[in-house]
Amino acid sequence: MEKVELVAPGGDLEKLQFALHYGADAVYVGGEKFSLRQRAGNFTLDDLCKARDITRQKGARLYVAVNVFAHNNDIREMPAYLKILHELNVDGLIISDPGIFMCAREYAACLPITISTQANNCNWKTMQFWENLGATKICLARELTLAEIKEIREKTSMELEVFVQGSMCVAYSGRCLLSSYFVQRDANQGDCAQPCRWKYRLVEEIQSRDPLVIEEDTMGTYLLSSKDLCMIEHIPELIGVGVNSFKIEGRMRSLYYVSLVTRMYREAIEAYYQSPRSYSFAHSWLKELERVTQRGYTKGFYFGPNPQDTQCYHEPVYPSSEQVVGVVKEASGKNKAIIKACNQIRLEDQIEIFRKTTQTTQTTQITQATQTSQTSEATKVVGLWNNMNDRVDILHPGVIGTIEVDGPLYPFDLIRKKFKSLPIL
Repeated sequence: MEKVELVAPGGDLEKLQFALHYGADAVYVGGEKFSLRQRAGNFTLDDLCKARDITRQKGARLYVAVNVFAHNNDIREMPAYLKILHELNVDGLIISDPGIFMCAREYAACLPITISTQANNCNWKTMQFWENLGATKICLARELTLAEIKEIREKTSMELEVFVQGSMCVAYSGRCLLSSYFVQRDANQGDCAQPCRWKYRLVEEIQSRDPLVIEEDTMGTYLLSSKDLCMIEHIPELIGVGVNSFKIEGRMRSLYYVSLVTRMYREAIEAYYQSPRSYSFAHSWLKELERVTQRGYTKGFYFGPNPQDTQCYHEPVYPSSEQVVGVVKEASGKNKAIIKACNQIRLEDQIEIFRKTTQTTQTTQITQATQTSQTSEATKVVGLWNNMNDRVDILHPGVIGTIEVDGPLYPFDLIRKKFKSLPIL
């Protein structure tokens, strides 16, 4: 049985490396142009070269998003960019625009193409259309049910990719006009201002000075904001209908989010393939996913075309009660490591170490016992040094320093702690 591919977001080089460390088979990134995340830490050409080398070393794949809906100026600049990606020999392009697709067939003919979810891929005839043109994979529209995906699988040999985790747009296949309408930032050119997350009031047309609040909340309501997608509980069903690739949304999410979400899905996938018949869902996976900042979770449209639980009508973000305070860069002695501080770290802080288990690699198997094991290790800060190697009582955000704890530390470990108040972001 060929294992389903786990594709994680690479918002920048650091997030890319953490996604691979925590179990991604592939990462998707955007260049400085032509990607639908203009405000992410997008990749320069030098970054793309480094990303290609890193993924090759890890035996992983690198996909580059070229998924804007192109205007004439974009098409004029497209050949030169595609030739560079062709020379880099990335593992694939993600495209939604037919004009860009035609350019890719001409200027990067050897690169596999994934058709983006933005292309509204809703039926098996559309899949056959793209397959006949030479596409190799298609990211299905998020509006499809499992039953529809199963029928598509029966009528096409293309690889099928679906989103399993992350933000949902209040728009058809993510093609939204609200941002352009309100603030002249074109979502379909990668510059969405996310107006679906704003707070709204219902106003009567004639007496517009006296708003009619939709619910009994004087602060208004988030009538357009969707909950986040989360399908960690339904790995067997997705694999069962013939999905080849699981995609995690989040190129603008935090390093902590990318690491944690990737690890949880990696563990769930490995558990399923070790023993499909006796597979059981581990609630610790979902509990960990609930610890990151999110908008509440929904199953989206997978189990029906008119779900009733998708909207988040109140505060649209559930902030995590904990944040990563440090990222381990390298070990520097017994129980000591060089770290980058992300939030304040104090001497005597009670912390947790979140790290990859041995079972999250692509070549090892997960045991039933691991499914219920602790996902992090509790410990305490017993020593801090600044970048001048002076002992200190606190490390501030952005500082490179050294930490000592009651236990071993390894590169790519994440140090997290609970906050009594809102942390520094």
